[in-house]
Amino acid sequence: MAPCFNNNKYNRNKIKKNKFFIEICFDIRNCHTFGSKLLTINSSKNMATPNKILMQQARESLRGKWGLAVGTYLLYSLIVGGASNLPYIGAHASLIIGGPMMLGMVMFSLALSRHHRARLKHLFKGFQRFWMALGTYMLMMLFVFLWMLLLIVPGIIAALSYSMTFYIQADDKTMGPFDALEKSKKMMYGYKWKYFCLQWRFFGWAMLSILTLGVGFLWLVPYIQVSKAKFYDDIKESVQTELKTEELVEAALTNTEGV
Repeated sequence: MAPCFNNNKYNRNKIKKNKFFIEICFDIRNCHTFGSKLLTINSSKNMATPNKILMQQARESLRGKWGLAVGTYLLYSLIVGGASNLPYIGAHASLIIGGPMMLGMVMFSLALSRHHRARLKHLFKGFQRFWMALGTYMLMMLFVFLWMLLLIVPGIIAALSYSMTFYIQADDKTMGPFDALEKSKKMMYGYKWKYFCLQWRFFGWAMLSILTLGVGFLWLVPYIQVSKAKFYDDIKESVQTELKTEELVEAALTNTEGV
């Protein structure tokens, strides 16, 4: 008598195996898609322009405008330095004008960097938003000081984290002190070391400027400030790319969960 097979049991096992195989393939496909998106996010930080190129771009932006740049940054130094040296009220005067002058200097630097029509009056535009600039400057100084109480290194990290604050406010007139500080902190995530290295690149030039009895700083300061403006625009674009990529990942995950 021919052996009897349980066809129903055989078919059920076959269906389970096929279903398991399909689920594995689906998961692998989703993992590959998610992994690709995740790699895009991680690699977007590597898309940032090298500091050497940013410095080269800064020199190009300053071409033909060195006289204006030297004069404007020299005036900034004289005003801020002169205020801090006033008898009896020097510290208070420096604190009061520090924020508006810093904002104005950043606006001038961005105008040079972006090949806009930079003017001397940019230096004083920060006073049009006096209270906002003053509040931002005081909060930044306070936060950095509090971190400095722990150790020098946390203070340096805090200073790097908040370094883009006035650039953000120069671009967005509605941005308040707390929001600008928070946005700078998020923007500088993953870029603090790059910014530190950019600053360090000017150390040799600073030593040479000292040997010229300080005359070299007349050209070095514009070079530094426009390079920093280039850095801001560069990471601003990179961060926007990251946010768009993250939105794509979230949308892909949402679609995956719905399948």
